Amino acid sequence: MIIRQAAFVGDVPFLKGNLHTHTTRSDGLSSPETVMRQYAHMGYDFLALTDHRRYNFTNYAPDTGLLLLPGMELDANLPGPGNHVVHMVSLGSDRKESNGFSHDQTFGSFFVDTAEAALPMFASIVEAHNLPIFCHPEWSGNTIDDIRAFPDISLMELWNSGCAVENGLDMHGAYWDELLNSGRRIYGVATDDGHQLAHNGLGFVRVRAEKNADSILDALRRGAFYASCGPTIQDFYVEDGQAVIVCSPVSLIRFRHFRVPYMQATGSSLKGHQVSVSPGTSYIRAEIIDSEGRMAWTNPIFLGEEMSKERP
Repeated sequence: MIIRQAAFVGDVPFLKGNLHTHTTRSDGLSSPETVMRQYAHMGYDFLALTDHRRYNFTNYAPDTGLLLLPGMELDANLPGPGNHVVHMVSLGSDRKESNGFSHDQTFGSFFVDTAEAALPMFASIVEAHNLPIFCHPEWSGNTIDDIRAFPDISLMELWNSGCAVENGLDMHGAYWDELLNSGRRIYGVATDDGHQLAHNGLGFVRVRAEKNADSILDALRRGAFYASCGPTIQDFYVEDGQAVIVCSPVSLIRFRHFRVPYMQATGSSLKGHQVSVSPGTSYIRAEIIDSEGRMAWTNPIFLGEEMSKERP
């Protein structure tokens, strides 16, 4: 039997997109039209303009063919010292009757004593039929307990270009394995969170979906995507006790499970690798690094769940 990660099931082409970026509608340095045209020029299929506390429905460059995902970013401030906040991106349907938020709807920034006290912010996203993403936990000064305060969140940032470039943070998926090992079903995304054009195009998701907002959101909810800063992944599955990844040429491949020290493979042009899955492993994921140091991450295969019986 083959258990295949959801991104590699079916024959719908991958779409390339960014789920988190900013414009002059909040604290970004470039106009929405300029940002959209930049992503279209880079070959992206979709983009979310997620300005702080201001919801966006408008496609500012419809002639580019770039699909716009409605969205925004919300925040709650936690006690210091230093930077300690909870930030969440909110993404929703472009069908207004299916989205509880409206264009240019604005929200305030507020202070809470604990992460649990920010649950109403999370609840407001879900109640509006939007999909929340937990943002840049390292930059935000979050602890693992801050993230655990939101038991139903299913997406978190593994890579955030703005934080990586400016601060050397949010580059490797801090806390992800600890959450997965505790039984949390949570998927990892790479985003830009660009506030200037130089930050854009460095981290993205490839989503197995039709080119419409509802299909993309459904795929994100199901984990039918992978995150990347450049390398591509063609397949990831477990068969007869072996985890297998097939990818573009890279210099390093490693498999991850919390507390299981799987050996990594290195070489000049690796196009795949496999490893025996240790007994008792509840999930397994893989990450790859190319010769330029750019990473890509599969989402986990949760072992015991049958995703596909046959290879395509």
